Amino acid sequence: MRAAKQLREIWRQVTSHRGKNGGNADLAAGAETGRKTLAMPAILSPVQFPIQHLPKPTPANLRRFAETPVVRRAINVIKDRIAAMDWQVRVRRGARPEDVAFLERKLRALRRVLEEPNDTDSFRTLMEQAIEDALTGGFGAIEMEPTGDPERPAMLWPVDGASIRINAKWDGQASSPRYAQALPGQMESSAVDLRDDQLIYIRMNPRSFTPFGLGPLEVAFETVNQFLSAHRFAGKLAANSVAQYALWLNEATPAQHDRLIRWWQDEIEGTGRVPLLSTEQKPEVLRFAQGTDADLRLAWQEFLIRMVANAFSLPPLMLGLEADVNQSTASEMADEAFRGAISPLAVLLAGHLTRDLFGKCIGWREFEFAFNELSARDEQTELAVQVQLLQAGVLTVNEVRAMRGLAPLEQDGAAHVDLIQERGAA
Repeated sequence: MRAAKQLREIWRQVTSHRGKNGGNADLAAGAETGRKTLAMPAILSPVQFPIQHLPKPTPANLRRFAETPVVRRAINVIKDRIAAMDWQVRVRRGARPEDVAFLERKLRALRRVLEEPNDTDSFRTLMEQAIEDALTGGFGAIEMEPTGDPERPAMLWPVDGASIRINAKWDGQASSPRYAQALPGQMESSAVDLRDDQLIYIRMNPRSFTPFGLGPLEVAFETVNQFLSAHRFAGKLAANSVAQYALWLNEATPAQHDRLIRWWQDEIEGTGRVPLLSTEQKPEVLRFAQGTDADLRLAWQEFLIRMVANAFSLPPLMLGLEADVNQSTASEMADEAFRGAISPLAVLLAGHLTRDLFGKCIGWREFEFAFNELSARDEQTELAVQVQLLQAGVLTVNEVRAMRGLAPLEQDGAAHVDLIQERGAA
């Protein structure tokens, strides 16, 4: 425990020194801001603790499974799509822009907070780490600290969600610690306490009987384990490291038996030569399997891949199973992947940024974060819907521009609507 305290003190000194001496002049007001959590708690732990104090090995196994090809493909389909989406910061619904003081300056400041969350990360790298942990173990975590600088009101850092402990007896007060980060094997008394306004904790599949979430990879844990076992066995079988047959010699003496084994290993095995046997009785080959692709259990592996896809709410097409897929069904499956897996997680992430970062940490509750590409899967579909709404008079040009993250036009939007209707009639 003493070594853990010393390590944490060294880390605080390094981060505080970097915050005071690094950065630009315009960040002078927020130079004292530094993160409380450790970036790599599993790597920085200098000592080993007795076995009874170690955490569950499940997070380590989940991280290992997340590096396998099938699971990595499922995570990347969701993570890369969300991280690459266009986004915007806008005035929240129900709030009037004319009632917000310093509107343009605050919008620029919030966008800078997200585009430059800290000295090393960008918006994409920050979100990818949080989404990765959310899909792996249901614990995406981002630390947030206010700076006091109106041009950059907060800073964000990614946190290892497996190291976050939740206070089940939290009383709901803003001053009470709700979370804590503990190193592997560290005592609770030495953990770093975090208030509700200091940490974004993304829970996948929240449930009432536990404060922890449930990640898709946790659901597919047993399936992935079985798939790795079947895949490993098929690889050994295909490489001939697992013999599926035997050679039977009738009425052979032990000396003849040993001599045949040495001759086969020394002269025949691995050479490609044609073996010649001269015996009184023809040797018989005993096969233990069919000798076909059915021995590789390919159908069983395909079924397990489908189960992994179900756990991530993805169609099997996204994981490489292209059987019985044509142009029409492929389009429907792609839409299903967007609506069932990508859009819900993107909405959850946007809600956390709006409520936790804008509202609790910074205190600007009149703003919200929104992704611009959640209404449609592709650009052509979204454009066609917006043009139809403009022609019907349901939306104005400025409202459409706000949906796409663009600034409103200076001139009257009604004239543009009339122009679009005239073009549509023509």
